[in-house]
Amino acid sequence: MFRTTRKLFGWLAACLWLLTGLSARAAERPNVVFILTDDMRWDCMSGAGHPYLKTPNIDRLAAEGLYFRNSFCTTSLCSPSRASILSGMYAHSHGVSNNFTEYPESMPSFPRQLQAAGYRTGYIGKYHMGENNDEKRPGFDYFVTHKGQGKYFDTEFNVDGDRKVLPGYYTHVVTDLAEKWIRQQAPGEQPFLLMLGHKAPHSFYLPEPQYEHTFDNADSSYPETAFLLDDKPDWFKLRLDTWHGIYGPLFDYRKKFPDRSPAAVKDFAAMNRSYWGTILSVDDSVGQLYALLKELGELDNTLFIFTADNGLLAGEHGMVDKRTMHEPSIRTPLVVRYPGLTPATSPKVIDEMVLTLDFAPTILDVCGAPSLPKAHGRSWKPLAQEQDHKTEWRGAWYYEYNYEKQFPYTPNVRGIRTKDWKYIRYPSGDSRPDPHLGELYHISADPTERKNLIKDSRHQLRIAKLSLQLDELIRAAGAVPDQMPVDEGIQSGLPDQKIR
Repeated sequence: MFRTTRKLFGWLAACLWLLTGLSARAAERPNVVFILTDDMRWDCMSGAGHPYLKTPNIDRLAAEGLYFRNSFCTTSLCSPSRASILSGMYAHSHGVSNNFTEYPESMPSFPRQLQAAGYRTGYIGKYHMGENNDEKRPGFDYFVTHKGQGKYFDTEFNVDGDRKVLPGYYTHVVTDLAEKWIRQQAPGEQPFLLMLGHKAPHSFYLPEPQYEHTFDNADSSYPETAFLLDDKPDWFKLRLDTWHGIYGPLFDYRKKFPDRSPAAVKDFAAMNRSYWGTILSVDDSVGQLYALLKELGELDNTLFIFTADNGLLAGEHGMVDKRTMHEPSIRTPLVVRYPGLTPATSPKVIDEMVLTLDFAPTILDVCGAPSLPKAHGRSWKPLAQEQDHKTEWRGAWYYEYNYEKQFPYTPNVRGIRTKDWKYIRYPSGDSRPDPHLGELYHISADPTERKNLIKDSRHQLRIAKLSLQLDELIRAAGAVPDQMPVDEGIQSGLPDQKIR
């Protein structure tokens, strides 16, 4: 009897040791929930000071984790930015330089690394690399997406091989799918990665009925910088009446265009109010997933990331859409909750400049998975965990965008952003000199880029130094020769209906 009891206790002790070991390993390998919105400005959170939007669930992530005040994309366009998130590389390296190119099947990505390290991986929602492909991509055990942009209501999804229309509002449909999938994974020994790609707040903006009239009384006028164009490149004025200008169709909110009359601002206001309305549903989605993880006991063992692929111009410099290197276009929201980086009772605000290139290195670092063989970004885990602000971090980075024949409203762009300054040039793409005036902004003193200092004699030495620094950053990223399309000039025609 004594020996039987001793064996029983020995067996129980071994089980306890095993469970303790598994628990410790799970704690070292957190789940990852990565929420990616589409075209969401950095300031469209109440916590970032938006005058009308209330986003309590997104704000809560920041209040219990990290708020990155200076988060940027390196190409402000959906597919290139998404490929940079997956790979940690600039567009010239991963090759996805427009919205019609697939992520290379042979190219490593952080989901593939996590999958190889034992993670269950799922992608649900807007993937948007390969316009007409809704098939499963490498790196994911479960994959739900659709062709093209998708619709706010009743989108046809390919649900892991089963193509069907899922009735309802897009944001809720993908969130419910995400909840169902997470419930199948947790709790358990095997950690999971879920990437949730929202359509919102991408055009054409269509809020769900409960939020359709939320902002009816909110003021939304053209911003002041829309009219400060005298010292700007001429292509700004050429863009005003186009698909990407404030006097153009405004993604179908203005039926008769161009319209430069003062009364036409009502169309601009209607567009912005609808844009804001779609974000309220996204905030509800964040709250639903937060509550789910808490219910399952997985909240504190989950790296919860909320961000966007790029920003959006909302009238600044007379522009709508993105693609340019101006602040509203390149700045993105970024909040992160994970007690392994900072306790929920000790939230942090991080001011250093972080990039879309940094997600892959950071996630793999936090999860203890092997790093990618090549990445231009770096892990911001030390920034999040540091106590004495001694982590050396980047003081400058560069931006790249290539002219698109499908959307010929923005030139080739190459530019450098430091903490205090921004220098932009517009290469021709061939042997000709730059066809457009460059731009120089003292960002720390002029955050809305009101005054272009490119012709100021007092700053010519600074321009020369920034130009050399930009060349060096391009060279260091392996983009020499720096290949790009030929700039064929700003066009006025509308893009093809199928790709809007």
